[in-house]
Amino acid sequence: MWRVYLSFLGIILLSLLVLGRAFYIQRFQGNYWRSMSDSLHQKFIPLIAERGTIYSEDGQMLSTSIPSFDIYMDFNADGLREKKGRRFKENLDSFSIALANYFGDKTAAQYKRELLIAYTDNERHYLLKKKLSFEDYKVFRDFPLVKLGRNKSGVMVDVISQRKSPFGLLANRTIGLSRMFVDNDRKTRKQNVGLERSYDTLLSGHDGQKLVRYTAGGYIPIEGSETDPDNGKDIFTTIDVTIQDITETALMKKMLESDAPYGTAIVMETSTGKIKAMANLGRRPDGSYWEDDNYALRATEPGSTMKLTTLLSVLEKGTSSLTDLVEVGSTGSMQVGPRVVTDAERFNKPLLTVKECFAHSSNVGMSKLAYKGFGERPEEFREYLHRFYLDEKSPIDLTDVPHPTMAPLKLNQSGLGNMLSMSYGYAIQVSPLHTLTLYNAIANDGQMMKPYLVSSVQRNGIILKHFEPTVMAKNICKPAIVQAAKECMEAVITEGTGKKAFEGMPFSVAGKTGTAHVADGKLKYYDGVYQASFVGYFPADKPQYTCIVVIRTKPHAPLHFGGLVAAPVFREIATKLYAIYADKRNPSFYAAIKDSTVYFYAGYTNDIQTVYKTLHLGYTDSVAQHTWSSVYASNYQPVLKGNTIRQQVMPNVRGMGLKDALYLLENMGMKVAVKGKGKIVVQSVAPGTVLIKGVTIMLELS
Repeated sequence: MWRVYLSFLGIILLSLLVLGRAFYIQRFQGNYWRSMSDSLHQKFIPLIAERGTIYSEDGQMLSTSIPSFDIYMDFNADGLREKKGRRFKENLDSFSIALANYFGDKTAAQYKRELLIAYTDNERHYLLKKKLSFEDYKVFRDFPLVKLGRNKSGVMVDVISQRKSPFGLLANRTIGLSRMFVDNDRKTRKQNVGLERSYDTLLSGHDGQKLVRYTAGGYIPIEGSETDPDNGKDIFTTIDVTIQDITETALMKKMLESDAPYGTAIVMETSTGKIKAMANLGRRPDGSYWEDDNYALRATEPGSTMKLTTLLSVLEKGTSSLTDLVEVGSTGSMQVGPRVVTDAERFNKPLLTVKECFAHSSNVGMSKLAYKGFGERPEEFREYLHRFYLDEKSPIDLTDVPHPTMAPLKLNQSGLGNMLSMSYGYAIQVSPLHTLTLYNAIANDGQMMKPYLVSSVQRNGIILKHFEPTVMAKNICKPAIVQAAKECMEAVITEGTGKKAFEGMPFSVAGKTGTAHVADGKLKYYDGVYQASFVGYFPADKPQYTCIVVIRTKPHAPLHFGGLVAAPVFREIATKLYAIYADKRNPSFYAAIKDSTVYFYAGYTNDIQTVYKTLHLGYTDSVAQHTWSSVYASNYQPVLKGNTIRQQVMPNVRGMGLKDALYLLENMGMKVAVKGKGKIVVQSVAPGTVLIKGVTIMLELS
């Protein structure tokens, strides 16, 4: 039996030895062996390409990527471990104090304790700070330990791009957004809207990759294994920042005044179809307004602005002319075919000409014209709607553009009634952009232009693709009909529903008011919600811009007519644009061919003079006492000209190197974000703008 007991005791001792060894390995050597295991796992991770910038037509940034910095530490770095961690221990106190003093989120003692724990545990990918701004990162680089460099400090930096809109609200929904988010399945997804979505492939570029080795604390990159990303291309839009600001300001003023749920205003260049401004404002729960949706593309019943379609159709078919008399009665309503049609106001005479029916926006008159022209075959009216592109999606270069809808137009009581409703803007849903495109065609002598938002795609200032204006229809109707329509729209302003809104205008305007009683979704007619609109062009004798304003009113609003709500917004936009732009030639059409000998540089005057003297190059000096100057070519000779710098006024830093621009702007109290290399070619704030301390200026170098 003693042999049995001895064997049993031996088994117990062996078991205790195995368990003890397992406990020791797991408790005291776990991190080491796990890191040894993980070091066998290598993986390629993507290097995200830098997203391209979206610019206005005059080169101002509308949406750009601003870098943020994630800071990690590899506590197993040779520089921290050599000589038994002497470098780490010598810098730990000062490093902790610097972190605490600058960031203020923890005390120096807390930082020191956490760093010591991470050092003791041999953390290989310890997250120290997340999403530092460029300004914070610049300060961090000068902290004790960090300034010794990556190999000695163990500090690793991941650069993450964040999408920013320098102008905030301005054209925010049209430009759109681009952001990454993690869904319920913990997968990273991209959410884009607006131009950010439509041109996502061009803006995104192609990601690179780098090989990393996974460790217990995360991963460490393997040097020499990186494939550089192919950064995205830049998009230059047709948006004019000044016109956009004028449009958005005028719309905002009326939205606040009327407490309206939402509104939109679009400005189109008549001859080209370029969208110069697209403002969309929706009311938020707190009563403020933001560009929360693209109402310019939302299809709704347009109301009386659709009467232009009826006018063009009956004139083109030849069933009516401008001087024909139409019986509208004096009671404000009349039976037209199978439907009783009501006017918003009574007229002081029972007979109106076709021109007067349009100018005074008579539903009875326009429905009678439609009944006369298409009563026997209502579906023929749809042929004209197709001819005017009102039954197709707008061809604008945006994604998810809604399709117009309309009631059936079969030859029966319902179809005939639907056609009569369409003649004055009901039973059909089109977007404000559809309406604008049609009215712009009349302003453009019958030639319908495709609306578009992007003028070119560029990379590093080189144009890769240029988008020219596109003609959708050479003539939407006969020239005489176009002239008749212009005459009717001018009558709206001189004698009709727009007369009061445009009294005393210093230049001629043509257009049409619209007021639609809304029954849309949860809203019913008894809710008393209206859609007020005005669409037109200016100057009427030589149209340069076409504009539409559409505002959805609150329930039972005392002011809800297009001539009282939307027309004043149009007037403010037109007046300001006429003063700035109208009837002025575009100098770009007459610009000389670019001369390769032309150059432009700017910087600190003494530095520039030193360079020319050192190189023994002659130059003309007209700097006087200016500290800053620019250099340009005149008759093949360099000329130095002084730049006046005023406090709290944005200087012109184009042509400068980054060092000079940073010195100048940061001494003014500005924050600076930088993109690219070389000399500055684009600044987000125009020269001469009054600066607010602390604002971020974005500079692009090329």
